[in-house]
Amino acid sequence: MAREIERKFLIADQRWRDEAVGSVAIRQFYLARTGRVSVRVRIIDAVEARLTVKSAVPGMIRDEFDYAIPVADAVAMEALRSGSVIEKTRYRLPCTAGVLTVDVFGGDNAGLLIAELELADDAPEVALPDWLGREVTGDARFYNADLSERPFAGWSAAEKAAAAAPTG
Repeated sequence: MAREIERKFLIADQRWRDEAVGSVAIRQFYLARTGRVSVRVRIIDAVEARLTVKSAVPGMIRDEFDYAIPVADAVAMEALRSGSVIEKTRYRLPCTAGVLTVDVFGGDNAGLLIAELELADDAPEVALPDWLGREVTGDARFYNADLSERPFAGWSAAEKAAAAAPTG
């Protein structure tokens, strides 16, 4: 069984930009979402597409099954989506603890930045960059599936301020 071990963080400041080593444009949407599972289609740089089935309970460890699909199929599936399309630029950063990325959201989620640290195991103690802000692992509001149903643009001013405020 495939597992994803991932922690999510808000961004305390913009120093992460100095460490970014590459980026990709991501367009993703959800075909189905229940209390147990989400089915996502992701198009990367308009040249690669993936179908992902993921357990829906927010948390650090989740089941994840990911498959390459033809881009033309992914584009056609968008008509079947539920919720809004997630648009983001994903930046990759060097990290010895795992895969570290920062997602800069656009579209209905513009203004939101989330760092994700994908780990090989669930070791609780890893050295984290000091530009990371508050950890939001387990807070469903910051998961893409939830953002497709309740985009950042619809959050209250207080919710937006809390997500954007430096916390580190």
